[in-house]
Amino acid sequence: QLQLVESGGGLVQPGGSLRLSCAASGLSSDYYAIGWFRQAPGKEREGVSCISANGDNTNYADSAKGRFTISRDNAKNTIYLQMNSLKPEDTAVYYCAADTNYRTVLGALRVGDYRYLDVWGQGTLVTVSS
Repeated sequence: QLQLVESGGGLVQPGGSLRLSCAASGLSSDYYAIGWFRQAPGKEREGVSCISANGDNTNYADSAKGRFTISRDNAKNTIYLQMNSLKPEDTAVYYCAADTNYRTVLGALRVGDYRYLDVWGQGTLVTVSS
């Protein structure tokens, strides 16, 4: 069974950068589309970005466009989220999730349909504060 572990979170000042990692184990991540999601305190979970299994397709939430970049290194079974120009409103626990169907991950990103996303990491906390 595929397992996901996020890392790279921490405290950063507004305008700073962080790179989150999502390490896959148990099965090769080559066959899985991956999405990044976040949940801020007192708020609903929301999508941030997603990438297809081969990396050819990426999508971003409006809040992430122009500031965040998703990428993957299938040789390392790791998916990254480079976050630049961070804002206090980016403060949240960030999760990665996987599915073999890119449409499932994209649906979760675009409309918040998480019903078919079964594989999630434990999350990593990002705090943007001065």
